[in-house]
Amino acid sequence: QVHLVESGGGLVQPGGSLRLSCVASGSSLDYYAIGWFRQAPGKEREGVSCIGASDGSTWYADFVKGRFTISRDNGKNTVYFELDNLKPEDTAVYYCATVCVEGTGGNEEYWGQGTQVTVSS
Repeated sequence: QVHLVESGGGLVQPGGSLRLSCVASGSSLDYYAIGWFRQAPGKEREGVSCIGASDGSTWYADFVKGRFTISRDNGKNTVYFELDNLKPEDTAVYYCATVCVEGTGGNEEYWGQGTQVTVSS
């Protein structure tokens, strides 16, 4: 069992930055790829970024490329998500999970409770 807890969300002005953290307990994250997802009001949850377990390879959705950066510190059992140059359309609840694609992890798919990111002037 892996327990994930996100933090770092908040209210920020357009163009601002936030650093989200996803801290795991109950098991090591070393063997899991970790994805960041988001769900805006009235919309379906969508994949935003992912980082591989072994080689640290990364993937970003086109709408965040060049603005968001995912990284991991296995020693701290933590995955970070740096959000820069935020736009109002980035407003959503951000989730981390032990998958890159929702619904593909079977019994090894775990989700955090989410952290709210609001971009507004």
